[in-house]
Amino acid sequence: MLIRSFPAGAFGTNCYAVATGPRQECVVVDPGMDAVEPLARLLAADGLKPVAVVLTHGHLDHTFSVLPVCDGYDIPAYLHPRDFGMLADPARWHGPQLAPLITGVALPDPAEVLPLDDGAVLSLAGVELTVRHAPGHTQGSVVFSLDLGEAPGLLAGDVLFAGSVGRVDLPGGSWEDMLRSLRDVVLPLEDETVVLPGHGPATTVGRERAANPYLAEAAAGAGAPPRGRGL
Repeated sequence: MLIRSFPAGAFGTNCYAVATGPRQECVVVDPGMDAVEPLARLLAADGLKPVAVVLTHGHLDHTFSVLPVCDGYDIPAYLHPRDFGMLADPARWHGPQLAPLITGVALPDPAEVLPLDDGAVLSLAGVELTVRHAPGHTQGSVVFSLDLGEAPGLLAGDVLFAGSVGRVDLPGGSWEDMLRSLRDVVLPLEDETVVLPGHGPATTVGRERAANPYLAEAAAGAGAPPRGRGL
């Protein structure tokens, strides 16, 4: 499996391209702010051709470039239905501190936005992505499980990071939902699962199980809401 990534925009959102190898079709994950040109360079370096964009959730720092990427390559986007509408009205979903910065910003939906359903297996570009609905950061947050060859992988969006989890204090966030998602979606995964998060470095489920305090709280079924990461 070939995975390439770069941190996009001021929020350093990890944008990924996933393919079976060089000079193949690929899936683009979370093209955030100012992602169009660096994504084009990344794709050209390995001769990759995108066939779809998959979005882990609807926050602006993960979706800002979805329209030009989808229109530019004539490809669809995938998003969980509970985050539909976040593209067109981002200010509503980003809280009072960020809303003044993005008031008036509208991101028209790409021509084709397809729903992500819990448990669905997307077969795209020779890659199988298993969708798991994992609300908490947003109502429609998802993670994608995939086979990296040497180990299982998890495209985790803003659900799980190295040492932290996604913030739950923005509109649509819920610490109770996050606890359930961590308990039911993340904790059952194998320790060797490589976590490819929406921000920051890669980690593993085993490392986070041992050291991430929020996973410990999820396992115990209680705990205080985190400050968390993500927009």
